[in-house]
Amino acid sequence: MGKIQVDKQDSVKLYKIRKTLEELSNKSGHGTELISVYIPAGKQLHEIISVLKEEQGTAVNIKSDLTRGHVVDSLGKVIQRLRLYNKTPDRGLVMFCGALPPEGGGPIGSEVVKVYEIDPPKELKTFLYRCDDHFHVDILKDMLKDDNLIGFLAIDSKDAGWGLLHGDKIEVLSETGSGVAGKHRQGGQSAKRFQKLREMELTYYFNRVAETTREYFVDIYQVKGLIVSGPGPTKEDFVNGGYLEYRLQENIIATLDTSYSGSEGIREAFAKASDVLSDFRMVEEKQIVEKLFQKINSHSGLGTYGLGEVIDLLKNNVVDTLLITDDTNLIKLDVVCNRCKHLQEQIVERPQVIPKRTELLSAPCPGCKAADLTANEQDIVDYLSLIAAKTGAKIEVISGSAEHGAMLASLGKVGAILRYNPGHAK
Repeated sequence: MGKIQVDKQDSVKLYKIRKTLEELSNKSGHGTELISVYIPAGKQLHEIISVLKEEQGTAVNIKSDLTRGHVVDSLGKVIQRLRLYNKTPDRGLVMFCGALPPEGGGPIGSEVVKVYEIDPPKELKTFLYRCDDHFHVDILKDMLKDDNLIGFLAIDSKDAGWGLLHGDKIEVLSETGSGVAGKHRQGGQSAKRFQKLREMELTYYFNRVAETTREYFVDIYQVKGLIVSGPGPTKEDFVNGGYLEYRLQENIIATLDTSYSGSEGIREAFAKASDVLSDFRMVEEKQIVEKLFQKINSHSGLGTYGLGEVIDLLKNNVVDTLLITDDTNLIKLDVVCNRCKHLQEQIVERPQVIPKRTELLSAPCPGCKAADLTANEQDIVDYLSLIAAKTGAKIEVISGSAEHGAMLASLGKVGAILRYNPGHAK
């Protein structure tokens, strides 16, 4: 039984790609002027540049002056960026470019050409060029889906349950009773006859379970591995009896002893499967969040939570690992005075960014009373990543929709495991 290999991904990088795709999904052009370019791994960049130059030549035929200008400018910007690369990155490259209205909207003609470059999370095999009224983000969105599915079967002689681990969720698919008589025979039956009947019932039950397992984990979900669990010897009898379809038999990565079968057994098996599934992100998240809670609950001074507290400790090089949920939805807003360089910093929820920025920009500088102010915005994870990079702290972005994300949310969605107890520092 081999250990399955799953592509490990940087949780901050995946978070940034998701956020960018979310932003791009909401953009639309005035005409067919938003450009999407997918460059597969191994593709020669000079070939792509030639294709885009041809498209520039064709774009001069666009009737609308505004659309024509936007398309030619956008293609020029993409070509310019591609020339900065010596070769196509290992997994390929995705670029989106278009003339977009300023944030908060603006009249036609006030658009600014923006380019987005994305290093895909998996190897890109498709070349795509599109000029449309929206960005084509679906290929990247599909890449973000966790395709490492694991099947769970929890079985004993009374019942069986099926579960599926995908991404950050363990899902119970169904359960069934066995219909097999208990071990004690009814009065009037000879022990031999009773045993024979029970064995027939068990064989029928095992065949039924094997058929359902094949339907779930071969026909409907193509799983990367199967974990079989349950109390007593029934699971071994089933596994060793040759009932399972050969592909599933070869895919068994663990047989676990548990107290329950059925749907309860699925949850118990997942809880016990940490070692086997240590490459799975959900298990990593579970271990990291549990470690944070253990540090907090032990009163060792090595665990803390709350955004303000965590940022202070991060800046002071005390944080070892920072945990934040992917649904925190906070923006760091900086307003700087161009005359005296006085800086106003605020962390606000995304929907409050525009009103808060307007409020700060319309008031004079608190330092020199000048009205010459500039505002900058940054996603909270980007802001924390920059500070963490200076101190060598790790950042883990935890799925807010998972059980352990909910635990972290109870602490205000941000927590940190510390290098030492700052209260003991001399």
